[in-house]
Amino acid sequence: MSGGQGNPDRGTVQVPLVMGIVNVTPDSFSDGGRWLDPEAAVQHGRLLAEQGADILDVGGESTRPGSRRPDEAEELRRVLPVVAALARARLRVSVDTMRASVAAAAVEAGAEIINDVSAGLADPQMAGLIAQTGVQYIAMHWRGHGDSMQQRASYQDVFAEVTGELLTQCRALEAAGVRREQIVLDPGLGFAKTPEHNWQLMARLHEFTQLGYPVLLGASRKTFLGRLGKNADAEPVPPEQRDAATAATSLLAAQAGVWGVRVHDVPSTCAALGVFEARERAR
Repeated sequence: MSGGQGNPDRGTVQVPLVMGIVNVTPDSFSDGGRWLDPEAAVQHGRLLAEQGADILDVGGESTRPGSRRPDEAEELRRVLPVVAALARARLRVSVDTMRASVAAAAVEAGAEIINDVSAGLADPQMAGLIAQTGVQYIAMHWRGHGDSMQQRASYQDVFAEVTGELLTQCRALEAAGVRREQIVLDPGLGFAKTPEHNWQLMARLHEFTQLGYPVLLGASRKTFLGRLGKNADAEPVPPEQRDAATAATSLLAAQAGVWGVRVHDVPSTCAALGVFEARERAR
């Protein structure tokens, strides 16, 4: 991958950025607790970068369905040492937070990107902070916190409603002073969405890239991938066994022209993107 100052541009081939996930939480759905210790999290982030991650996304709050929020002090305690250490290592760092106060402290510690799964809806101070700092801002489609979001997974036309709600929030962000070029959109797979909704959004991913904003895809290890090939009432395969399916979504994302993919397992996605790049070069 490119080392992280923009999308890799190898001649005329545009390859998505790879965002490696560094969960500093006890309860994330895939790897909660594994990197809760700051030193372990920093080592994991460094490994992801060595494996090809362009961006390291540090998050101190689980947003899985049913999750409960840590308080602000606890979130800060989890993320700031990790953000600061990775930034000191000259790695490109994103902080995954819905709190403007955490985002501000992370930017001060060296984060270059704010990844907000609520697109500013969870904290009215977020838009002003993003406008003030000028950092890149990932705005995800969101309908509520983890303890209630799946109750809101109701759509007549999931693509039209997700894009409409995202673009409405983009207008609000821009009205608050956020520049259009700061914003990256995320369709929010798995957030207030059923597996069917996720696949419908995946099927129209190329249309997301025509909305006028860069797009980030976050499909990694999500439950809808774990249900592939299984009956509706069967248990999904464990998250760690979903990396091949995740890499396939990364390939589809590259074909759709996304800006980036957010993944737990960097090598498998880098391999898939290598296939995409080789095929494109041969055209």
